[in-house]
Amino acid sequence: MPELPEVEVIARGLHATLAGRTLAGVDHVDPTRLSEGAETFVPKVLGGVVARVHRRAKVLLIELESGMTLAFHLKMTGRVVHGLMRPVHRHDRTRFTLDDGSLLSFADMRRFGYVRAFAPDELCCWEFLCRCGPEPLETDPAELAERVLNRNGRIKALLLDQTVVAGVGNIYADEALHRAGVHPRTRGRRIGRARAQRLFAELQAVLRQAIAENGSSIRDYVNASGDAGAFQNSFAVYGRQGETCKGCGATLAAVKVAGRTSTFCPKCQPER
Repeated sequence: MPELPEVEVIARGLHATLAGRTLAGVDHVDPTRLSEGAETFVPKVLGGVVARVHRRAKVLLIELESGMTLAFHLKMTGRVVHGLMRPVHRHDRTRFTLDDGSLLSFADMRRFGYVRAFAPDELCCWEFLCRCGPEPLETDPAELAERVLNRNGRIKALLLDQTVVAGVGNIYADEALHRAGVHPRTRGRRIGRARAQRLFAELQAVLRQAIAENGSSIRDYVNASGDAGAFQNSFAVYGRQGETCKGCGATLAAVKVAGRTSTFCPKCQPER
């Protein structure tokens, strides 16, 4: 699933090419399970002028000058790409024709993602976003640390909990925990304030690096232009179980935390 860096990269790319453009046409609306149906969706957005493209948590938001906002949740295999007009592809779910003849397409092979249109009073009340915690790149590490210090949950599970901190998934949780030297099964209440602050500082660093490297492409992710990311070449632990730690040479191990595989270095991240 695309995480914060991937959605941020897409948002920045789309803002650069879509701001000021008009949604001149909406076609091939093939709703996924949670997408809005064509009969209500199309009238809300047709003819709208793009004002801004940005991100909240893992959700891509395209604001229109009319006040409506398009919200895309990419889930596991969703893609939002802006480029030259092309024929309909098999996995296209919704296609927007821009006033310059270009195409903005939302495609999703597994159909778990969705797109909806919200009025301002609807978006601010959308329960999904209302439940999301603070943005990790816009919040001081000390403030983020306070959100885990009194919790009994495993720190990896807390990082994945979108109500604790928004936008973090399996990849960047593993990478941040390794950089901070924290075992993924450490209880929040036992991590200690100094280590928790370091963890969130490292989380910010890894998120910024991933954004600078265009995100991580493992299976389906591409940016707004259809290009793959490169941060997967910088993984220290994620997906590398059984390989050698780049820091100390120990063999990387893995455990299950909150139902997710967590790869770590037993030497660099000892369980205390």
